[in-house]
Amino acid sequence: MNRIQTFKEFYPYYLSEHSKPVTRALHYMGTTLFFVLLITGLVRGKWYYFALLPIMGYGFAWVGHFFVEKNKPATFQYPLWSLASDFVMYFQWLTGRLKV
Repeated sequence: MNRIQTFKEFYPYYLSEHSKPVTRALHYMGTTLFFVLLITGLVRGKWYYFALLPIMGYGFAWVGHFFVEKNKPATFQYPLWSLASDFVMYFQWLTGRLKV
């Protein structure tokens, strides 16, 4: 497989790796918990909450990949684009521009 060169090329690939509604829903749950922990940690000054951020962010997502999609997370090959794509997908979903 040729390496993807741009984010514009990557994002459609990312969405294709999240084709099942359960996978996307798990991503949305993990990303929501990520933001809840981030805000709670900042407001309460509980810095140990930040240690849980990757667990929440990736834990739910990887369950979706390994057990629902049965594919390898794009994070392993494209870590930064994958993280950015997760936030883009999440906010597109929140604003109604992307279905579950």
